[in-house]
Amino acid sequence: MRDLGAGFGHLLKGQRWMARHGGSYGFGLLPGLITLVLYAAALIALVQWGQDLTTWATPFADDWASPWGGLFRGFLTAVLFALALLLAVLTFTAVTLLVGQPFYESLSERVDRDVSPDGTAPESELPLWRELWISGRDSLRILVRAAVWGVLLFAAGFVPVVGQTVVPVLGFLVTGFFLTEELAAVALQRRGVELRERLALLRSRRTLVWGFGTPLGLAFLVPFVAVFLMPGAVAGATLLARDLLGEETREPGRGPAPADGNDGADGDGGDGGPGADGSADAGTAAAPGGTGPATAPGPGTAPGTGPVGPAY
Repeated sequence: MRDLGAGFGHLLKGQRWMARHGGSYGFGLLPGLITLVLYAAALIALVQWGQDLTTWATPFADDWASPWGGLFRGFLTAVLFALALLLAVLTFTAVTLLVGQPFYESLSERVDRDVSPDGTAPESELPLWRELWISGRDSLRILVRAAVWGVLLFAAGFVPVVGQTVVPVLGFLVTGFFLTEELAAVALQRRGVELRERLALLRSRRTLVWGFGTPLGLAFLVPFVAVFLMPGAVAGATLLARDLLGEETREPGRGPAPADGNDGADGDGGDGGPGADGSADAGTAAAPGGTGPATAPGPGTAPGTGPVGPAY
């Protein structure tokens, strides 16, 4: 239960981080808006022609007595739409991340720098085209796994009682797991963690993953909500990735952090200079013996206050 709360906490922290860094928020909405338009068009087409599709796929029901043929096809149409909606939720994140790969990569790095004690972030050494290829390939593999789960849950839905109680809960847990994998992949892929290792990490702390991904998956079912939550979800998944890997994390906005987005920039530009260790009195130095004038505060500090938070 502790991990469950921690996962939900990462989700909230990610949204708060994005709210404090609203300068990039508008740009971050673009990938989600583009994907939303594409998905909305596909779902509208399914509503328009879904009945025709099920009629074409079930010619054996043409001779059924009324109203059984119509009820059977209506049920199949509803199931088809529900399955399409589930797949849309599962794949929306993957497609949006693929469309917005450069932005989300940069966003994840900024979160890493902000919460890292030394103000640095792991950087990928791969070219952009290679990162896009790996991201697309891994997303396809996750989609196949999610589709297998979807078919199994669909079949289990016909079991009396269990299909109406246990199966929906399992469906949301599965959705939350794969949703979290897609989001955390941005930070983990940058660290060179392959898909198999990522899945092993997530399985090792399932309750943490469910605490993050399940409420997010439920929120994504509300029209348009996914678009507005995506940037913060990427930020929260970066915090979750650090938790999974056991990396030290400090509260965002406290201590040294880069002001210009460069790795290791902590405001003083020197090695071991004032403010480099994040101590409360960094930036001023007393004269030998505790007497004499103090030096002027260094960049990135305010007199007597220590280092200030990030400028972005």
